[in-house]
Amino acid sequence: MQNKVLFLLTLVLLSISSYAQRGVRVAYIDTEYILENVPEYQEAIAQLNQKADKWKNEIAAKLSAIEQKRKDLSNEKALLTKELIEEREEDIYFEEKEILDYQQKRFGPNGDLFIQQKQLMQPVQDQIFAAVQDIATNRKYDFILDKSSNTTILFSAKQYDISETVIRSITRTAKRTQAQSKAERKAAKEEELVPEVNLEQEARAKALEEKKKERESAIEEARQKKLAAREAKVKAAEERRQKILEEREKAKQAKLDARNKVSETENNEDEAKTDDDEKEETETDTDTTTETEVKTKAQLIEENRQKKLAEREARKKALEEKKKKILEERQKALEEKQKVRDSINQNK
Repeated sequence: MQNKVLFLLTLVLLSISSYAQRGVRVAYIDTEYILENVPEYQEAIAQLNQKADKWKNEIAAKLSAIEQKRKDLSNEKALLTKELIEEREEDIYFEEKEILDYQQKRFGPNGDLFIQQKQLMQPVQDQIFAAVQDIATNRKYDFILDKSSNTTILFSAKQYDISETVIRSITRTAKRTQAQSKAERKAAKEEELVPEVNLEQEARAKALEEKKKERESAIEEARQKKLAAREAKVKAAEERRQKILEEREKAKQAKLDARNKVSETENNEDEAKTDDDEKEETETDTDTTTETEVKTKAQLIEENRQKKLAEREARKKALEEKKKKILEERQKALEEKQKVRDSINQNK
């Protein structure tokens, strides 16, 4: 940089010495000041800043959503399987990578913001250059320097600053080129101020879109495989469960069959025994059975009632005798005590 400055100063000095006889005319401009006072440039910059703010808010919202997904996954890890955790982590990774790619596309060294700034600067720079050329030709300047560029200017007198002249020239040119009708002005207003057509950008967008499609296809394929494996596991578990239930049912039925067989055997034995007992009773109690069959139902009820009354009378009689016996024993004990007491009194 110092070598360039020295070379430029040397060139200026040599030029000044060559034009010393007729006098050297030198002026300078401040490009930054000119840009600040060109309304079209300021309006375009405002629109570009709005776009940049919109992109920033977009990216911030997406990053915030991803951070929330991370927190939700951290809170739900205890309830999820390892496969689901890996799947969700993979989705979050791809979403984050997509946002970072989008951020690079918008704000990277060759991103949309840089390209549009360059596209925005170029027309104004062309206007400044054209205005400087016209002023230099009309006023016969030998040198016009740029104060805001990398050239080192240690001192510059205000009288040699032609920035205002350049601004007025640009303004006059802009007024001459303004739309002549209301329809043209409306069309110019609605026209995109900062064109975004860029072959490199389109190629990059297309490549990103293809990568996104491939990634989505890979994710969908992996998801289908996981779903198929999960369905196979569920089906195998259901088959095992059904098999266990069938085996249990068979074992239960076998136990019931064995129990029924034992019951039938016992019943047969009991029936055989009952038949023998009935046969014996029939042989030994033929007369009694005959008498019972001859009696009517009313007679049986009356006999049962009379039997209960007789039993009650017997119990009552037994209680009376027991009571009488207790009273007699008490009376006898009292008499014995009285005899003992009388005997003691006589001895005294």
